Amino acid sequence: METRELGPTGRAVGIVGFGAWQIGADWGTVDDDAALAALEAAVDAGVTFVDTADVYGDGRSERFVGELLRRRPDAGLTVATKLGRRANPHVASAYTLDAFRGWTDRSREHLGVDTLDLVQLHCPPAEVYSRDAVFDALDTLVEEKRVAAYGVSVETCDEALAALRRPGVATIQIILNCFRQKPLDDVLPAAAAAGVGIIARVPLASGLLSGRYDASTTFGPNDHRTFNRAGEAFDVGETFSGVPFEVGVEAAREIAALTPPDVSTAQFALRWILDQPAVTVVIPGARSPEQAVANAGAARLAPLDASTAAAIGRIYDERVRPLVHGHW
Repeated sequence: METRELGPTGRAVGIVGFGAWQIGADWGTVDDDAALAALEAAVDAGVTFVDTADVYGDGRSERFVGELLRRRPDAGLTVATKLGRRANPHVASAYTLDAFRGWTDRSREHLGVDTLDLVQLHCPPAEVYSRDAVFDALDTLVEEKRVAAYGVSVETCDEALAALRRPGVATIQIILNCFRQKPLDDVLPAAAAAGVGIIARVPLASGLLSGRYDASTTFGPNDHRTFNRAGEAFDVGETFSGVPFEVGVEAAREIAALTPPDVSTAQFALRWILDQPAVTVVIPGARSPEQAVANAGAARLAPLDASTAAAIGRIYDERVRPLVHGHW
């Protein structure tokens, strides 16, 4: 698989990674064997970057990734995790050095490592970006060798730009897909100029961009695509990228119509992300080995031609932009 440099970390990672939220929680039931089989299949397919978080299943996802590290010690894996969402209440004042030490120690135990490759603030409150003490604390974690590098997972482009003004930030994780194109305007150029890595999350708009859903599709009660459609549990932009389901189904149908033969709509949508300047790695999730292998296959596709990219842009402009562009 093609690799790209992960910002200033000194690590080269495969351009298609593995997003481990699905195997932790909030996507319906995924049993232990299926979760580990999906991770193993991803590694076999060339994946070298795995993204998880301490709150995905209250550590369940991290423990799966830790088991993967034990099973595949020579796979050259880079693992990113996150901190901050364990704070209750989730407020800026909870982002302290003592809390960071406790949270990262827990993640180190789950993953079975002395030093975390990359830790990311997990969609923190907006006030965090202006607090010098928060970023001083992250620098201290690096000095103490609890973490090798740090970044920020953001909800909005403004938050990404604020994070980029912090010199120690190595990566920005942001929602980027055919239905969330605002990061192309300012965030990706600014990240490229700063030498900061971009991790593209929610790349398939919670599955909409697989092209497999229709207006009658339903999801289980323990799936965020049921319980967070209006932002009841967390930011609504995390579910279907903030696009109303029925609108997303229609727009995804138009994207699917552009997909070449012998390529899945999901692979096509992932390739669009990989074609964007400054993207380091995209992190689709997978609930099965078959999904993991198919996702990795997007790395082998040729870049989309200009006319196809323009057609995706028109679908976004006509159907989706008015609903999401001004919000995130």
